[in-house]
Amino acid sequence: MLAGTMLTSITDGILCCLTGKAASLVMPVESSEPADTFEFVEVKPGRVLRVRHIIPERQSSVVTEEDQVKEPEQEKGSGSNNSSSVHCKRKITVYRNGQLVIENLGDVLHSQILQCQDGDLEPCSTVEVELADYKEVPTSPEPKPAPPLPTVGDQKPAAPPRRRHRKPKRTLMIDSEREISSCKGTHSDVALFFVHGVGGSLDIWGSQLDFFSRLGYEVIALDLAGHGASTAPHITAAYTFYALAEDMRAIFKKYARKRNILVGHSYGVSFCTFLAHEYPDQVHKVVMINGGGPTALEPSLCSIFQLPSCVLHCLSPCLAWSFLKAGFARQGAKEKQLLKQGNAFNVNPFVLRAMMSGQYWPEGDEVYHAELTVPILLVHGMYDKFVPMDEDQRMAEILLFAFLKVIEEGSHMVMMECPDTVNTLLHEFFLWEPDMSKKDTAKTDPDKTVTVNGVVVQTPKPNKPMDK
Repeated sequence: MLAGTMLTSITDGILCCLTGKAASLVMPVESSEPADTFEFVEVKPGRVLRVRHIIPERQSSVVTEEDQVKEPEQEKGSGSNNSSSVHCKRKITVYRNGQLVIENLGDVLHSQILQCQDGDLEPCSTVEVELADYKEVPTSPEPKPAPPLPTVGDQKPAAPPRRRHRKPKRTLMIDSEREISSCKGTHSDVALFFVHGVGGSLDIWGSQLDFFSRLGYEVIALDLAGHGASTAPHITAAYTFYALAEDMRAIFKKYARKRNILVGHSYGVSFCTFLAHEYPDQVHKVVMINGGGPTALEPSLCSIFQLPSCVLHCLSPCLAWSFLKAGFARQGAKEKQLLKQGNAFNVNPFVLRAMMSGQYWPEGDEVYHAELTVPILLVHGMYDKFVPMDEDQRMAEILLFAFLKVIEEGSHMVMMECPDTVNTLLHEFFLWEPDMSKKDTAKTDPDKTVTVNGVVVQTPKPNKPMDK
């Protein structure tokens, strides 16, 4: 079977090289879902994205902008949207030697989501790390202390020179109040957005979309350009991070409510981070599933995806098999069927190559992530071969309010492998709200320091855990 598929791919690849055209085009896929839940949105002339938009029966009528203004007032009056005010205060200092120091001076939040084990992390008030992408050599390194002079009789040795005080390159101060509340399916001002990664489609979220729509949530999922049933422009610039981020901005502005929860997977996490940074007042919570560390995006020049599109087309069966082995903890008939149903890794080789080479986002570094004040749930599949555990741990250390949960049975496609576990975990996070009745700020114990993954951390005195 694999040999036959490989032969067909090689034939199509040769035709692709000879004609200079793509061997196959991304066309709308057949779906068993009701047609009225799918919409095609033209974000730019000729750039059309497929969106699955499920509106609960309570909102089945057309919602106008005036209604969107009235609904939050109704929720506030009914008392169903009781929020807790959290003090978000932290000092972010970048030094000239590439060192990043983050001091948390506001409230400390604790999570009681019990479905999965926590990542190996403690809440910290001071984090000191080296910037991952720092390449500049310090122009004035600190001088080494001179060796002590030999003593003569009772003469005391000369005192070593004083260490020069570090000079910060830039300092950012975040000081704001954030309202965090429980988001229930009965709340009409809540919307859930689901964003897939490279090679995926909105179909990978099938279990999540069905689960949360049945609970009454308004859910929105889309196919990125070149994926699923969205149009696939045959131009490399259409698949840069910035082009796709503007697509996400257009979709978000079209469907956003007052309180929006973003759920991203893999590369899709970067777009959720972008939106949370751009719209801090509208993004209420974020879920990052196997998204990796808080480092700036830069494409690899030695990647297999830098090969010509026709060569990638010839290798597509091998790439699909490699994705199955790396993306799933098991490689049985069930996983193969999930891959087929989710329409995952079924993209044009040109689109795949352009997506991988377009992952350039220098602004999305540690400082960019450290500025986020939104509560974030990090979900990691234990057997993920694409994203190591330490990357998600580093992400949790950098973020202000982050809860890392590990699913032992899952891998990179954990939301497809363990849908019930993921759905329950996400739902508990949506419902979670901090109990600020005994609010306290982080208090650092200078005598208690630990090292976590090479990061110097000062742990605060524990506060009362906050109820869900």
